[in-house]
Amino acid sequence: MVDVSQHNLVPEHTVLDREEVENVLSEYDIRRTDLPKIQRRDAALPDDAEVGDVVKIVRDSRTTDEAIVYRLVVE
Repeated sequence: MVDVSQHNLVPEHTVLDREEVENVLSEYDIRRTDLPKIQRRDAALPDDAEVGDVVKIVRDSRTTDEAIVYRLVVE
């Protein structure tokens, strides 16, 4: 079986710990539920991602070298 998360076109996905989540939320002055959502069954998510976790996604960018986005894992 193929592990889609290891494909070279899939950006890096990392589950944030509680402290990192609080830093992100305070930096952007938002609540957890204000974050864009990603479904738990998304093949790109790490195996340890659970509903309610916040995932940091790092994508390549032509203008800024890398673009960082955050997503809330939902069912």
